[in-house]
Amino acid sequence: SQDKIGKTIEAEKIPDLDKHVQNAGTDVVEAKGGKGSATLSMAYAGARFGKSVLAGLSGRKRVECAYCKSDITDLPYFAQKVVFGEGGIVKVLPLGELNEHETKRLEEAKAQLKGEIESGLKYAESESLA
Repeated sequence: SQDKIGKTIEAEKIPDLDKHVQNAGTDVVEAKGGKGSATLSMAYAGARFGKSVLAGLSGRKRVECAYCKSDITDLPYFAQKVVFGEGGIVKVLPLGELNEHETKRLEEAKAQLKGEIESGLKYAESESLA
C-alpha cells in the first residue's frame, strides 16, 4: 500500500498475489518443471544486502530491509527497513501506514514470529555463542 504502483492493484487481487510472493521459490521450481531452484534470487538478495552494509560502513548510507532488534512492533526483533551507516544500522525506519490486508497479515506474521523469537532466545541462552 506504500508503493505507488502497488496502490494501483485491485484489492481483490492482493490475497492471491500475496500467496505468490510468499511461495515464490516453489513457483520458480514448478515453472522449471522441477529442474532448478530460486537460488539465484537468494544470491542476488544476499549480494545486494552485503553491498549495502559495506557501503554504509564506508560512509555511504543505504536503506535495506533487515531482521534486527527493534521496537517497531511489540516483538523484540522484526524485519523492516533500516539505514546502514558507518556504525552498522544507524536508524530503524517505521513501517508506515498499513492497509486492512497488510494489518491482518502483520498480526499473523507476528504470532508465528513470536514463537520463533522465543525459541531462538532460549537457544542463545543455553549455548556459548562466542
